[in-house]
Amino acid sequence: MKKILLTSALAFSFLSFAQIDLRSTRFGLTAGANYSRVKNAHNPSGARFAFQGGLLALIPMGGADQFYLQPEVTYYGAGESGKNKDSKGADGYDAVYANNYLSVPIYFKGYFSEAESEFFGLIGPRFNFLLSQNVKNAPVGRPYYDPNVTVPEYPKINGKANSFNFAIGAGIGYSYKRQLELALKYDLGLSNTYPNLVESFTQDPNTAKKKSEQVLSLTLSYIFE
Repeated sequence: MKKILLTSALAFSFLSFAQIDLRSTRFGLTAGANYSRVKNAHNPSGARFAFQGGLLALIPMGGADQFYLQPEVTYYGAGESGKNKDSKGADGYDAVYANNYLSVPIYFKGYFSEAESEFFGLIGPRFNFLLSQNVKNAPVGRPYYDPNVTVPEYPKINGKANSFNFAIGAGIGYSYKRQLELALKYDLGLSNTYPNLVESFTQDPNTAKKKSEQVLSLTLSYIFE
């Protein structure tokens, strides 16, 4: 929590001193594919492929046509999968742990030059608010991985995802005439995605560590004139 507050304070302090031109704001649409994992959560753990899509704003900063603030509001699919084989080598389970968010990244965006078509970089905080959590084919004998199942002896131990997830994101992309933009982004979760999964019950030492949600995405955006 201290890291979240410090990062947010630094971001807003920077924005308060920046020369922001709200009157010249442009709006756009963005969509893309997500490749996500959650470190130290479900063992074994695999990737989940999901979708993101929503709206963005491009707000000029400073006098040059080079630096911008780009907030977004998107539907953002994340989470992970889990696969295992039984003692005979057959598939034991094929689980999906789907975490779906209303996501609000606030990027500082810089084009490498003032050229009409140019590469750009992105960096900034991402605020994820959990919309839904869907678990499919949870492994037998591990009911605590399903947020809808409560173990009577351990009512506080479960796989419920955190309702709020904070991350730091960065990316690089290419803009065609400052309208059509392709970007590759990486988001590193700083929050504990499954705070109630603990090693003392699951007997998995990984669950004693912070469970970080990490997402690699490829997005395509169109910005209106």
